[in-house]
Formats: sequence, structure tokens, C-alpha cells
Amino acid sequence: MIYTSERTDLKLEIPDVSITEYALRHADRLADKPALIDGPSGRTLTYGQLAGGIKKVAGGLYARGFRKGDVLAIYCPNMPEYALVFNAVASVGGINTTVNPLYTAAELAKQLNDSKAKFLVTVPPFLDKALEAANNSLVEEVFVFGDAEGASSFSELLSTEQPAPVVAIDPKNDLVVLPYSSGTTGLPKGVMLTHHNLVANLCQVDGLEEEKRMGEDEIILAMLPFFHIYGMIVVMKLALAGGATVVSMPRFDMEEFLGLVQRYKATTLPLVPPVVLGLAKSPLVDQFDLSSVKTIFCGAAPLGRELSMETSQRIGCPVTQGYGMTEASPVTHLSSMDPEKSREGAIGKVIPDTEVRLVDVKSGQDCAQGEDGELWIRGPQIMRGYLNQPEETAECIDTEGWYHTGDVGYVDEDGYFFIVDRVKELIKYKAMQVSPAELEALLVTHPSILDAAVIPSPDEEAGEIPKAIVVLKDLNSASDQMAEELMSYVADNVAPHKRVRKLEFSDQIPKSASGKILRRVLVEAERRSANA
Repeated sequence: MIYTSERTDLKLEIPDVSITEYALRHADRLADKPALIDGPSGRTLTYGQLAGGIKKVAGGLYARGFRKGDVLAIYCPNMPEYALVFNAVASVGGINTTVNPLYTAAELAKQLNDSKAKFLVTVPPFLDKALEAANNSLVEEVFVFGDAEGASSFSELLSTEQPAPVVAIDPKNDLVVLPYSSGTTGLPKGVMLTHHNLVANLCQVDGLEEEKRMGEDEIILAMLPFFHIYGMIVVMKLALAGGATVVSMPRFDMEEFLGLVQRYKATTLPLVPPVVLGLAKSPLVDQFDLSSVKTIFCGAAPLGRELSMETSQRIGCPVTQGYGMTEASPVTHLSSMDPEKSREGAIGKVIPDTEVRLVDVKSGQDCAQGEDGELWIRGPQIMRGYLNQPEETAECIDTEGWYHTGDVGYVDEDGYFFIVDRVKELIKYKAMQVSPAELEALLVTHPSILDAAVIPSPDEEAGEIPKAIVVLKDLNSASDQMAEELMSYVADNVAPHKRVRKLEFSDQIPKSASGKILRRVLVEAERRSANA
């Protein structure tokens, strides 16, 4: 069965324009309104300054030989200028490749070489790594915000008098961004996204309901990194296209995050599960006024029903979920902003102009309602493919255009989708499948637990057994007795084959910048321990 949006009354019209044109469609009318604010310093770019700066930077890039199809790498934390650079590159037909600020020089060099980046933009604290990577790549020039030895000042681009020529852009075929997949299940791959992919997804999100998700009255706190598709599109692009104000955080710190919500009276918080967990359990929350918050939106990883409800009750606003991936620009499912039309723990319903199937992992047949299956997705937001990876592309996009997500979920009788786990992350206990995400969601409901991850542990009899890695609120309370208490807690709430059979205490759970548990890191450590 193919699932589509319930908005059958909606005929979605996707304009044939560049992402810059779409994102800045209100810039002239809102010229004096703050578009982007650097949270810690208060430095502000109005919509007028943003639009004018984009033209100047585009002219500066062109004067230095940057042409249509060339690639520029952005190696920066969240800051207002991120949008300036991104849109300038896009406006002259260039391609952005966005880089994780936590990358080492070697990791950066790999992405620069794979994407064939011509220019690199960074900040002074990252300059040493940037220059080291650039020297081992095809990068012709490195720009730095501010002044620093060894690189050109970004201000030189802003001071260029020569305007950039008008470049003809084919939105459906011209690439605009090369974000790299997380690498949690394999080597990072460049995801080829076009102007049309991004514009389509922004239209799809806005088309889900009549009220704009990020309208002109909204103040969005951007703690999610702009290099990641979630922060890039769902936060930066969607907010600008709606005329909202974006307050950026260069790095996440819980206390600073809460302080910025209070200081700027943020109305919308796009988050990931670890931060939602903090809002539910951290004592710091009680020290700040969060009454301005109207909506918490969570994505990037599954959020348990209990945690969602706990956070909603504590903050006093709905916690809604969405679902997507880099390969889908990124959104495919959303929960309604209306609490009456959402369901706790669900990723939401299919967005307009998108098709979804649930397919049995073993048989390849469509699943019945309520049965777990892999999500297959088709729509105008699906990527062109992986850069220089035709075999990898063919493995995940079939001949009919269905993208095989690798995520397992089900749909209920009302059309709400729920994610259970990843295909490759399911634990096989005596041939029966166990979902780590399900157990993790349960574990964090225990009052003593701050965070948790569940991984397969090799076992001679069972093949694999579920093992929990647990972070306690009070690290000093770790003991054999506490371990037994926590395993009993799980056993009381799940079927026998799902019980946690080993438990280890830790001071933290390793996670990617997007908030996903780096399960591969934990699994590899467990295998090494088992073979020792």
C-alpha cells in the first residue's frame, strides 16, 4: 500500500526558482527586520543586510574566479554569516559543501577532496586545521571571518564593487549543496541535492497545514548545526523563507541555551532527543523563564512517548516530532502543530506530494497496518544520488524511484507513523528481533537514568543479547545493586526476549552532531571487549 498526505484538497505548486530566491522572497518587505542574530553577542543581520550582503559576496566570489558548478566548503559553527555565504554561493550557481565543525584536518581534507572544493570559508579558531586540510586538497583559497594570518579576510568579498552576473540556474538539475551523510553506518557520502529538492521540501512542510510553521512572528533558536541538513533546511532556510528571526548558537551548552531562550523570548525550539531529555530532567530548567516557548519540534532520532509527554508537561507546550534524512532534503513526515491533531511518540503523517510504503524486510512485500516494515519514500525532495557513488546510489534508490531508508516503522489506523529502529541496528536474540530504540526510550523513564544506549552483545547461546550503556544522574550511585534494579525495571515492562541482560555504567553516550547515538562506536568497543 502506498501512503500519501491526507491533504487531498491541496494542489502543491513548487515554484521553479533557486533556493536563494525562495528563501529571500520576503527580504524587500522585511528589510529592517532582524533575519539572523548571533545569540551570544547579539550581532544582527536584517533581511535587507542579508540580501545586500549576498549580492556583494556573490560578486566577490565571481571576481576571484568562482563559477557555476564550483564547490565552496563552509567549515564554521553556527553564525549569521553562514546564511550569507550559503546563499551567495547558490545565487551564482555554485555548490556548498557543509562540514562538521568538529572534524579533524584529515576528515576535512577527505571531504574537500571528494567534493573537489575550490574555496574554503572558516573562522580563526579553526584556521590551523583548515589550512592543513587545504594544503592536502585542491582548494585554491581559504577565507576567514575576521583577520588571521595565512588566509584571506572574508571582508574582502564584501568589499568587492564588481557585481556578480546573472547566472541561469536550472533548479531541477543544478546542485546547490553537498552535505555528507553521518557515516554512522558507513563511510561519509556526498548527498547531491538540487535547488528543486530544497524548494520542494520547504513547500511541502508549509503545505502540511494552513498556518505557517515558522511565520514572521516566530523567533527560532538555532542550536542545531547549520552544516547538518536538519539545521540547514528545517531551521535556517524554512525560517528565512517564512520571515522569522533566527537566533544562532555557535556551540551547544545547556545553561547558555536556556539563557538564550529567556533573553530572546524564543517561540520555537527545533531540537534533538538528547536536548529534549535535558529539558525533561535537568534541574537547570527551573532557573530560567521559558514561558515564551510555544512549540518544541524534535527530529533526527526517535523520541519516546513518555519522554515527549514529560517534556511537554514541564515546559508547558506541545512537543511534536518529524522524520526525515539528508537524502530527502530532509523532511518526509511531520506532526501537526495543533496538539489535537498530533499523537505522542509519532513522527507524524506523510507530508504533501510524498509517497511512502512499508515493506517487510525479509519478504519484500508491503506490510499490513500496524506491522513493522522498512520505510520506502518517493517524492520531489529525494536526492539525485550519492556523489561519485553509482553503486551506493543504486542500492538505496530502486528503478521506480523509491528511496529505501533503512528505518523500520509502522503506521496506525489513523495514519500516524512510528519509527521502531534501523534495519541494521536490530538485535537478534534467539532469532527474535529486539529494537534498541524501544529499550532506550524505556530506560530514560527511570528516575535514576539521565541517558542510555542499547547495543547487541555477542553471546554463544543466543547469538546476541541486549546490553544497556547507562548514564546515571548521580554517577556515584553506580553499583551491582543499581544494575540489577534497572534490568528488573526493563524486565517488568517488556516481553521476555526484549529484556536487558547486561548493563554497564558510563559517564556519557557518544553521539553525532545531529544527536544520533553513535551505536557503531559502542558496538565496536563491545566486540573488542568480547574478543579480548
